[in-house]
Amino acid sequence: MKLLLNLSVTFLFLSFSLTGYSANDRKVNGMSAETSVTTPNEVEMAIRSAFKMSRPNIVVESIKPSVIDNIYEVKVAGGPVLYTSANGQFFVLGDIYGVEPGGFVNLAEQVREGERMSLLANVRTEDMIVFSPQKLPAKATLTVFTDVDCFYCQKLHKEVPDLNRVGIEVRYLAYPRAGVGSDAYNKIASAWCADDRQSSLTKLKNRQFIPINVCANNPVESQYNLGQKMGVTGTPALVTSKGRLMPGYIPTLRLASVLGVEVDPVIAAELQRKEDAAAKK
Repeated sequence: MKLLLNLSVTFLFLSFSLTGYSANDRKVNGMSAETSVTTPNEVEMAIRSAFKMSRPNIVVESIKPSVIDNIYEVKVAGGPVLYTSANGQFFVLGDIYGVEPGGFVNLAEQVREGERMSLLANVRTEDMIVFSPQKLPAKATLTVFTDVDCFYCQKLHKEVPDLNRVGIEVRYLAYPRAGVGSDAYNKIASAWCADDRQSSLTKLKNRQFIPINVCANNPVESQYNLGQKMGVTGTPALVTSKGRLMPGYIPTLRLASVLGVEVDPVIAAELQRKEDAAAKK
């Protein structure tokens, strides 16, 4: 199978800074994006030794063969996946693409989508703040990592009734951008700790006051950490049921299209007029 590396990728020699990444199981040209072949002991030892000598503080979680012969996939704790030579002396930071008849396929993103799906499957619905359609069963779900102070989180929240109206269930997870212990954390944790979570979150996003009440064992910190593990770097961050991560605000009709939700033509025309009017303001 022909493969290429992202042309914008930087080729580095044992010097790097790190952010987040992971793994799944898709196939391109009959080859899996995650191989089950084990890494020879001497190769693993060479890679670990080279990394330890260069950056002793780096924790290598796993090493396995990539879909490219003689290139190994190294997963770093709290960081990205790196693609290294067998001796560990060189690595590439970036995405691997498969060259298919219909176009280029981002194998690395397929891997990330699979891990996001697995991570979300372990989140209890009762730990989310969920807005569900009332008049019809949900046709799709959308998980949203949110902060209460960001403008586009507030803008998206104003469209939750429209999202519900077209059959999209919105599942909120907390992601206070300023971090755990910040004012943003205290606000959003107070919504999660409130008797009426939906109303409290809505008030905060409407820039209204609610009493600060940070209860013990609230899930905000764990959700914030989950977001970082899934590659969230800002809010809102939207995650589909198939693990696709979409950063930023997206209007209702476009979200419905992305999620494969058919919208009644009359409702679609109404929402389009609303979107057009908002764009003129």
